[in-house]
Amino acid sequence: MNRPILASIHSHAFQHNLNRVRELAPESKIWSVIKARAYGHCFEAALKGLESTDGFALLDIQDAVWLRENGWQGRILLLEGLFHESEMGLSQELHCDLVVHCEAQIEWLERYADKVHKPISVFLKMNTGMNRLGLKPAAYRTAFHRLHAAAYRMHHMTHFANADQIDRQPTVDSQLELFNQTIEGLEAPTSLANSAAILWHRNALGDWVRPGIMLYGASPTGLYSDIEHAHLKAVMQLQSEIIDIQDLQAGDRIGYGGRYKASENMRIGIVACGYADGYPRQAKDGTPVWVGDDSKAGGGIICPIVGRVSMDMLSVDLRNAPNAKIGSVVELWGDQVPVDEVARMSDTIGYELLCAVAPRVPVAIK
Repeated sequence: MNRPILASIHSHAFQHNLNRVRELAPESKIWSVIKARAYGHCFEAALKGLESTDGFALLDIQDAVWLRENGWQGRILLLEGLFHESEMGLSQELHCDLVVHCEAQIEWLERYADKVHKPISVFLKMNTGMNRLGLKPAAYRTAFHRLHAAAYRMHHMTHFANADQIDRQPTVDSQLELFNQTIEGLEAPTSLANSAAILWHRNALGDWVRPGIMLYGASPTGLYSDIEHAHLKAVMQLQSEIIDIQDLQAGDRIGYGGRYKASENMRIGIVACGYADGYPRQAKDGTPVWVGDDSKAGGGIICPIVGRVSMDMLSVDLRNAPNAKIGSVVELWGDQVPVDEVARMSDTIGYELLCAVAPRVPVAIK
């Protein structure tokens, strides 16, 4: 494909972010969460950049197959466990650790117990207030004893609903208190912390942490300023080029619906990137992009988008970049433009933008 758009995935940034997790949670082992094609970064890049992790956590058992076929010999955790009882044999063959969050999964494991030929580790999930997956505390201890009696290797697990917010109910402290009260006397390793808890709740880490978005260099809150102290690096750099330049007169309008009206004579650059590539259609006027300019310190400058994003293109105000020309490099997000800032200007979160990069965008693993 000759179109200039490219998503570059930087393995060194993956490794850097994983090292930051180890510094923030030095007593914990790490499940690197790579669900949703490694948050849109592709499994090949995650396997290369996160090879020193203690384990990978994902959703689909077929993704576990891919990891094994591509040489991963470490631990794999199925974050939602098995979706069908028929997957028990394959999960055993792949030597997967299993999250167990409901009665049906407990029954599957009990029926399979006499067929276990290698020990299976179970992460029994407690619903401490997220009210998504997990057993209520009143049912948790009985479930633990049932699976323990069936000779599974037991672990305790929960998920925080508001680790990225202050004082919103349920709080991390209230969930942690309920969790600790419920598991009292049931000796087993614990898994508690997502990215937000790793960053801001060091009292709630557990024996296994589960970093997701921070491994990719983006913020759990959706605000880049909230993670500047963590010194993470963007793993994905989405770039394209200016493919045309238009000279507008004051009063001219730009794009579908004419949302933006030129207040003076101006140049705009047309960039080969649109919502069919995964760039958000709802991005507002003023959403930043970085335009390469060798005459500027640092090799470029931030410019705002103007007008509605279309399927294959978007428009950029070039008044800050008088030397920009056809072929000038444009970064949509990455090192110069945090994906969280694009997301904020689009009323969404960085998670969604990273996961939504379209299959038609070429990927380069570096």
